[in-house]
Amino acid sequence: MAKRGSGKAYYMISVVAQKYEIHPQTLRLYEREGLLTPSRTEGNTRLYSDEDLEQLETILALTRDLGVNLAGVEIILNMRRKIEAMQSEVNEFMDYVKKELARGIDDWEQRISTALVKSSPTDLVRHTPPVAPAAPDEGSTGPTK
Repeated sequence: MAKRGSGKAYYMISVVAQKYEIHPQTLRLYEREGLLTPSRTEGNTRLYSDEDLEQLETILALTRDLGVNLAGVEIILNMRRKIEAMQSEVNEFMDYVKKELARGIDDWEQRISTALVKSSPTDLVRHTPPVAPAAPDEGSTGPTK
């Protein structure tokens, strides 16, 4: 294990290959296919971060356990990235909505507290009971003219 300036742990290709019981050429293939992107030293040695190892574990689970080929793995990983980005956008939107609602409530409370006539919103709405249709006279047989 090597450490670079940021204090994160990085692993050389031989350590990763041994840990996951795969050939180093398989790791190189995953890099060529764009599935993994390890960082490099000045001497061009591959260094795998913890994030790279998580990605590798996902790749291995898809290929070993589910029988997905590399083209399928690429599609799944791309879809996963897009879903994560969309989830992030939804979370940002939800935060925005919460802030706007809180601001709207604060604004409404301020309007009520400074109003000349203080009343709640329900006091401003008239509730008129529905008018029941009149019962026909007992002696009449139909509409009168």
